[in-house]
Amino acid sequence: MKFFVDTADIDAIKELNDTGMVDGVTTNPSLILKSGRDILEVTKEICDIVDGPVSAEVTATEADEMIAEGRKLAKIASNIAVKVPLTWAGLKACKVLSDEGQMVNVTLCFSANQAILAAKAGATFISPFIGRLDDINLDGMELIADIRTIYDNYGFDTEILAASIRTVNHVTDSARIGADVITAPPGVLKKLADHPLTDKGLESFLADWAKTGQKIL
Repeated sequence: MKFFVDTADIDAIKELNDTGMVDGVTTNPSLILKSGRDILEVTKEICDIVDGPVSAEVTATEADEMIAEGRKLAKIASNIAVKVPLTWAGLKACKVLSDEGQMVNVTLCFSANQAILAAKAGATFISPFIGRLDDINLDGMELIADIRTIYDNYGFDTEILAASIRTVNHVTDSARIGADVITAPPGVLKKLADHPLTDKGLESFLADWAKTGQKIL
């Protein structure tokens, strides 16, 4: 499974990238706003840090404008994945951009039917939003499972990018079901390493080590 980090925070991306835990980055208008940076500037900086795909989202709502914005974003770097919403206009833009050889991430997916359309439009990634489905008492993991089954049935190449990840359990469940990628905030990725028994075991080892009076360095 590939790990994408869902942020436009340069320091957080650098920290995780240095550990080898970043296979790509996803951004959106809300994350750009939070960064307080110019979208072209911060996206270029992210692309210089990360070798994998960096999703940069269009803000237009009409297909022709989406395509124009997508082409401009694609010029930032070779690892840009143009992010478009799962609307008819977005699907039209996806088809044009993907036919031009551009990576496209179709976002805001909430149903298996939408995921089928994205795959047929040539999407590189489909981004089903787990947390937002959970928020309205639907099971986001059922959607991941349905998409996995359908894509496998028909040999679609589109990668399932589990998004709106809120908890470490979302990561585990996505991996178990077979999502190709998860994208999560830095805080969630860091929590994957946490376990009380690890903390307890380390505390015990260090206490015993102190009793030996030894030093390695």
